Amino acid sequence: MAIGPWQIVIILLIVVLLFGTSRLKTLGSDVGGAIKGLRGALNSDDDAAKKS
Repeated sequence: MAIGPWQIVIILLIVVLLFGTSRLKTLGSDVGGAIKGLRGALNSDDDAAKKS
């Protein structure tokens, strides 16, 4: 049984009602910063491995 588009819309509306748009915006920016930090750490490890 697959999730349909209407079910996704309803879930998104419930999430927005529970958390509010400002809280979701800060959560998104925090997750984006964490992903950037992880990528930077992985790239620096790759560079260090290539040099040795």
